Amino acid sequence: MAEATEVASGLLAWFVLHARDLPWRHSRDAYGIWVSEVMLQQTQVQTVIPYWHRWMRQLPTIGDLANAPEEQLLKLWEGLGYYSRARNLQKAARVVTDTHGGNVPSTIADLLELPGVGPYTAGAIASLAYNQPEPLVDGNVARVLTRLRMIEGDPREPETKATLWSIATQLIKATGKLHSVPSTPLARGRFSILNQALMELGATVCTSRAPSCDQCPIRKSCQAFASGAVERFPALAPRVKATRLRYAVVVLRRSGKWFLRQRGAGDVNHGLWEFPQLELRLRPANPVRQVAEWLDITPKSLHPLPRVRHAITRYQITLEVFQASVDKTPVALGDGQWLTTREIEALALTSAHRKIALNAIEPVNIQTD
Repeated sequence: MAEATEVASGLLAWFVLHARDLPWRHSRDAYGIWVSEVMLQQTQVQTVIPYWHRWMRQLPTIGDLANAPEEQLLKLWEGLGYYSRARNLQKAARVVTDTHGGNVPSTIADLLELPGVGPYTAGAIASLAYNQPEPLVDGNVARVLTRLRMIEGDPREPETKATLWSIATQLIKATGKLHSVPSTPLARGRFSILNQALMELGATVCTSRAPSCDQCPIRKSCQAFASGAVERFPALAPRVKATRLRYAVVVLRRSGKWFLRQRGAGDVNHGLWEFPQLELRLRPANPVRQVAEWLDITPKSLHPLPRVRHAITRYQITLEVFQASVDKTPVALGDGQWLTTREIEALALTSAHRKIALNAIEPVNIQTD
């Protein structure tokens, strides 16, 4: 316990001096903190900041989120990806409104009953918003703890994960025994400071590549540092080789309007809008001819636009983009809508198609302030 106390004390003192001044750290509103934690999953801090501000302006309370139309919800999340995060937030907000009187619960048991809330998010809300003595382990914290104790094994495996949560719990208990605790306007209390310090250290100092060990407040307790083996940890399993996919996307124009389709229920990114797209062979001999035959138009009417590349989970996707003017809706496209620029601005598009719209339709302001 003596070592855990030393580590906890070092982390608290370091955070007070070196924490980034992030907007949600000034909030004492559990809802605002919750939104930030969900947005930060799979997304970098600098990307999240404007999204968080925009969300909190338009949906400042749990009730506002619970009653928001899907179109507004998706538009506010547009570009963050993993849209199930936003939908689960709204489902959970409705449970909080109906079951907890609109107050975000403070106990782990109640938090885990909410849609989309797992052990990490529950621990984050309980500790960061309510200063409850609850541990949390995310990717950054896992990296710090595996190096601190030289924990072998993939942190994503159940046995290793359990070990990391146990270490995090030890640090929480040690924090509770500290006689002197520094204060900061960026955290609510000692347990909030500790957990934010662990995450902050992993994000800014104990990074996956080129960690800045000379700036680490707990390097004297770090077993990996003492052994000169910092970059060996964590021992992540090799990534699954990405699957390459290739699509043609067509920006069709007719009488000053553009044709878009909405993804249906059951599709990835359902509810979002996009231009018509067709899956291509990885190396088609003539994609222009294939697209022209699909739409029943002449190849000469297709004009190339900048290619778009993006990645989703284990897929690397290339979009070959074309533009064309037509007199009628191609039969192959089925349901969709011809929309003006103003109407497109109000819709939530998938990330890749948002880039296409910015390239193809001027002026399209995809973000909504």
